[in-house]
Amino acid sequence: MAIIDLFSKRQKKLRGEVPDVYSYDDIPEAFRTQVILILQDINLLSRFFEHIVKMLCREYGVFILCEAENQYGGRDFERELYRFIFENQETDRVLDAIELAFKFVKNRCGRDDSIQELNQRFKEHGIGYQFEGNIVRVDSQLVHQEAVKPALTLLSDPSYSGPQDEFLSAYEHYRQGKHKEAMNDALKAFESTLKVICTKQGWKTKETDTASKLLDVCYKNMLIPAFWQNHMTGLRATLEGGVPTGRNKTSGHGQGATPTQVPDYLVSYVLHMTASAIVFFVKAEQSLN
Repeated sequence: MAIIDLFSKRQKKLRGEVPDVYSYDDIPEAFRTQVILILQDINLLSRFFEHIVKMLCREYGVFILCEAENQYGGRDFERELYRFIFENQETDRVLDAIELAFKFVKNRCGRDDSIQELNQRFKEHGIGYQFEGNIVRVDSQLVHQEAVKPALTLLSDPSYSGPQDEFLSAYEHYRQGKHKEAMNDALKAFESTLKVICTKQGWKTKETDTASKLLDVCYKNMLIPAFWQNHMTGLRATLEGGVPTGRNKTSGHGQGATPTQVPDYLVSYVLHMTASAIVFFVKAEQSLN
């Protein structure tokens, strides 16, 4: 269903009442209602709801998500899922339910219009998440559109399934506030992308090669043309000293007696830099074919 630009919405924009800073901890009641209405509009089968609810119950170690009225003496899984989305106060768990539901919508129903509406509702309420196959945290809409989303699109190629899993894992850790784990998986995704490129091109590498060595192989085999290498001397330093250094200095080694705290803004920077680097290298490899 198309999103209507109501008079009241236009007036809010004119009054400056539209959120311009993303929120990550609060899921408004109106947004929850809209998610439920989107799912209701798809007319999903009852077994869809049963599968989602049972998956969540198993993962949480509970028998029911919440109390719901019985349907003809049996369990009403659709109502149970909707009540969970509407009433649960744990943001991460609400996002769990939305993510699982829309994964099924994407994979089983192919309803891109519903996913587009979900993402538009996220933006409309200033909620800092988007559904891109998984729910990922968004810090800057511009960076998300220009780097993160293109990276996810390129990594959807089956040959990049390993880097894709690591990249999505990095964002999932970031969403959960696990900053060190996010940094580690960002570097893994970067290194794995380089390994896939080298394998596709038949360039010799070792399983234990670090990002620096993999970059050396890519440069020696002219993945980056010589004239770019000569005139962009800072490019290699940026790539070698960006994602790997950010990870190694903060989360890649033992932290010693004093726990190392990785600030949120640093993780965000490294993830965005990883996305940009992945897009850069995959597109460079595509240009060779």
